[in-house]
Amino acid sequence: MLALNYSNGLIPVVVQDTRTREVLMVAYANDEALSLTRATGFAHYFSRSRKKIWKKGEESGHFQRVVRILVDCDEDCILYEVEQTGAACHTGYRSCFFRTLDGEILGERVFDPARVYANK
Repeated sequence: MLALNYSNGLIPVVVQDTRTREVLMVAYANDEALSLTRATGFAHYFSRSRKKIWKKGEESGHFQRVVRILVDCDEDCILYEVEQTGAACHTGYRSCFFRTLDGEILGERVFDPARVYANK
């Protein structure tokens, strides 16, 4: 395996739908999250706000099965090519990139976050 260049123990992860090539989200992983992703085949990340590892979909049921992991030329960013179940964004949109800089909404909500995260 390549020697990844982590910054403060984390590496950015760009997440892309393997079929549509749509960019779904950006998150961060540490060595443990990356190891769990490789071992299970499902995307794991490190939450900077909660300071812990999380499996995408563990609360929402909107999992990401990782098809392939690519690394950029500087080895300081990785790309998960995934099969996305449902939505990638916690706001209910398929992609976290659902609006323009001017605030125009381009996507449609796939789920209601108030219902999915009601007990959180």
